[in-house]
Amino acid sequence: MNNIVEAFLEPEEETLIVNAICEAEAETSGEIRVHIEASSNGNIEARTLEVFSTLNMHKTELRNGVIIYVAVNDREFSIYGDDGINKIVPLDFWDITKDTIQAHFKKGEFANGLIQGILKAGQELKSHFPCSPDDVNELPNTISKG
Repeated sequence: MNNIVEAFLEPEEETLIVNAICEAEAETSGEIRVHIEASSNGNIEARTLEVFSTLNMHKTELRNGVIIYVAVNDREFSIYGDDGINKIVPLDFWDITKDTIQAHFKKGEFANGLIQGILKAGQELKSHFPCSPDDVNELPNTISKG
């Protein structure tokens, strides 16, 4: 694995990000993952979809998985929500979450940007996919790296 990917976040920051995923998912049946790589190799949208599929994020019951993909060397990130989300939300649904992350990233606050973006995504998802009493965590809350 690329050293820049490992150096992107401190272990304590990774713990805080995983905690934010747990907190966000406590409010919604949506599933949120973060994936960090060195580069998307030129097409961040295509790579985001590829990682989404590789992580089996399309296998949630309500098709309500969300990935926040970060390409460290490219200085880019992407957010993708599965079909269950995209069928019912407006086209600009992810703009607030993207803006939140981008504002922190521009200041070099990568962990805080991810944390605030995750929490914002959870709040956005809550109105469309509220958490039910029998909700099951369908995907790991860990940060994946490539």
